[in-house]
Amino acid sequence: MYKRGERRRIQKLMQKEKNVVMYRKYQAIHLHMNGETNKRIAEILGLERKTIGRYIQTYKEIGIEGFVPKKPPGRPCQLNKLQEHEMYLMICANTPDEVGFDGVKNWTVKLAIEWVFQNYGIRYKVSGMHNLFHRLNLSYTRPTYVLAKADPQKQEQFKVDFEKVKKNSWMAK
Repeated sequence: MYKRGERRRIQKLMQKEKNVVMYRKYQAIHLHMNGETNKRIAEILGLERKTIGRYIQTYKEIGIEGFVPKKPPGRPCQLNKLQEHEMYLMICANTPDEVGFDGVKNWTVKLAIEWVFQNYGIRYKVSGMHNLFHRLNLSYTRPTYVLAKADPQKQEQFKVDFEKVKKNSWMAK
């Protein structure tokens, strides 16, 4: 009925398994292989008899691979692929002030949420927009300001003057 060496394989899987749910599934199959009834296995493991029956049925149909947990699909995307692509192109090609956010030069998650709501009527949460940015390979950083026309001599003089002020304020204490 069972393949040769299958009991030993299941025992090894049980020894390595850290996930309690997976361990119970392996244990149910192991007990079944040892001739226990579904009712008795359910009593031993504290599970429903139907659950044990599903485990055994899955094992018989698919094998031990049928127990490998699958990642849950999660909630479907709110924007369709076309809308996501339009958003991606808009963020890459425009600054927020070019699309109606006056005086703002850098995209933030909150601005993207507002843009999506204005254009598609879909309200995202911050975590959802973070996930969307990640999925679209968009990243954001906080802006740092650099004075393009700064005079290097004046900057050096400021550093010297600042050090003097720091020393004098320390000595005054």
